[in-house]
Amino acid sequence: MHRRRSVVLTALTALVAIYSLVPLFWLVVNATKTQQGLLSSFGLWFGDGKFALLDNIRQTLTYDDGVFVRWLGNTLLYVVAGAGGATLLATLGGYGLAKFDFPGKRAVFAVVIGAVAVPGTALAVPTFLMFSRMGLTNTPWSVIIPSLVSPFGLYLMWTFAAQAVPDEMLEAARIDGAGEFRTFFRVSAPLLGPGIVTVLLFTVVATWNNYFLPLIMLKDPRWYPLTIGLNSWNDQAQTVGGQAVFNLVITGSLLTILPLLAAFLLLQRYWQSGLAAGSVKE
Repeated sequence: MHRRRSVVLTALTALVAIYSLVPLFWLVVNATKTQQGLLSSFGLWFGDGKFALLDNIRQTLTYDDGVFVRWLGNTLLYVVAGAGGATLLATLGGYGLAKFDFPGKRAVFAVVIGAVAVPGTALAVPTFLMFSRMGLTNTPWSVIIPSLVSPFGLYLMWTFAAQAVPDEMLEAARIDGAGEFRTFFRVSAPLLGPGIVTVLLFTVVATWNNYFLPLIMLKDPRWYPLTIGLNSWNDQAQTVGGQAVFNLVITGSLLTILPLLAAFLLLQRYWQSGLAAGSVKE
């Protein structure tokens, strides 16, 4: 029975891996083709023509006065300010809710759970109407400020801090005369490392791939993130005579996912160290 379950789980894992890796493989393969090669061999294998990956990257970075680089810079700005700020606020809020008692804590918990259940797209239009009254639309703030709110990140840090930080350690630090800020940064923050990295990755991915919010907030192409910019190129490629940028859309999509892959590879060791630390009992 256990062996049969193992075979089934292995097969399901293999199917999920294939489902996830085939689009990435398709993207890599077609990013190496010229525009003519895409029209003649648009498939899952390399064409017989020129290996044009480097030329495609150069064209992508220089097309339309290097607007792709501008979109990349905008995306990094939204990620650093929005995702970084959301992680900081979720960490501080989750730690405070987990380790301090105050009136109305149950009500806060209900609000957080309710906020997790509400999809972000449902709040995009009301947020746009509010920001338009404040004169913040078509500015970076219209993307950064909503990105600072991460109910799921707050809930995750709340539950993680409740288990990862022993109350005895906090009491010992307070008895030694450490203030709350010093206790948090010297005692609690190292223990919260795996949770912070998890929330950071979730918020980075959400902000990096954010499409609908900047779509309704931004009208100036100079402030577009990569998602909106590449979509504008794709719309151009669908028009008559616009297919000349189709190779740029594919290459730009490949370049867009590389930073996310790098972030996961660089930060996975913090997950592994956190899991290993949690599995050892004194």
